[in-house]
Amino acid sequence: MATILQNHYVLAVHDIQANAEFYKKLGFRIVGQPPGWIFVQRDRCMIMLGECRDALPVKELGDHNYFGYLLVDDVNDYYEEVCRNGVGIHNPLGDKPWGMREFAVESPEGHRLMIGQVLGT
Repeated sequence: MATILQNHYVLAVHDIQANAEFYKKLGFRIVGQPPGWIFVQRDRCMIMLGECRDALPVKELGDHNYFGYLLVDDVNDYYEEVCRNGVGIHNPLGDKPWGMREFAVESPEGHRLMIGQVLGT
C-alpha cells in the first residue's frame, strides 16, 4: 500500500503577495514563484498560492473556509510564535474534548487553518 509522504494545499487567492506575507508570519518561507503562483513551505507542509482574482471570495463560504489541519509537536510554542508575529487568532488555544490542544488562524482573505497537538504528547 502506498504511503503519503507530505501534504500540499492549493489555495486560490486574490492578493498573492498579502497572503505570502501572512504565511511567512506563520514561519513558512517562499520556495517557488512560477508565474501567477507563490509556493510557501514550512517543514513538510507546502501551500501553493495561486492568483485567481475572479474567484469567489473565501469569506463568503462561512464555516466552509477551513482548508487544513497542521499537526505539530509543540502547539504551545507555535501559538506563542504566531502571536509574537502578529497573526490574528481565529479560535484561541485550548484543549478539546476530541483529544487535541488546538487553535485556528485566518488568512487575510479568510482561509482558516487549524493547528493542533494530540493531548498528552
